[in-house]
Amino acid sequence: MKKSDFAFAVIVLAIFAPFVCSETLYEWYKSFNAAHGMVMSFLKFAVLSTLGELLGLRLSMGQYLKPGFGVFPRAVVWGVLGMGINLAMIIFSGGVPLALEYIGLHGAAASMSAPLCVEKVVVAFCISVAMNSIFAPVFMTFHKITDTHILDCGGSVRALVTPIPMTRIITGLNWDVQWNFVFKKTIPLFWFPAHTVTFLLPSETRVLFAALLGVALGVLLAVAARKK
Repeated sequence: MKKSDFAFAVIVLAIFAPFVCSETLYEWYKSFNAAHGMVMSFLKFAVLSTLGELLGLRLSMGQYLKPGFGVFPRAVVWGVLGMGINLAMIIFSGGVPLALEYIGLHGAAASMSAPLCVEKVVVAFCISVAMNSIFAPVFMTFHKITDTHILDCGGSVRALVTPIPMTRIITGLNWDVQWNFVFKKTIPLFWFPAHTVTFLLPSETRVLFAALLGVALGVLLAVAARKK
């Protein structure tokens, strides 16, 4: 283990240990999360997804940081995207069960508040498929655009205030990888089942679990890139 690995582990423990060890802090987290869901969505994704990217960088390149990576701009972008994910989860978890009832699956909405059963798993899977088929491709493409923009700005904070040259970046994306790997493989093979589990969880824990999934995916992609 390198010194950087030890430092990374210490940082992670410093962030999460107080909430595990202190009942008071944990209760404060739950109450604040219930009252300010969008703020917590920003913080969860800004912290967890950025940590996931750093960990993925360590696994793929042997270091947690590289010139131009832009930790702070990436954290801000992840926070904003996290708020969008939170809204998407609210929209799809509420709308898809109603759509299922409209086409004949009676009791779909009620099953989501019932104990675990086959019908609940089916509805959760349908929510996951709908969200990841409609929302995820746009989200993933925009995230790729912001990543490219941050790199183009050398990882500096000016990436957050400089207009994104959408036409240049979109036309320059590797659409072969975006379509054949990101869309065709990670969405059905990882995100469909992963978010099915997400929607089986209580609503107050879904955003946190979704952020943790981002960490897991970052690690998986880093391992795959290293093998390639």
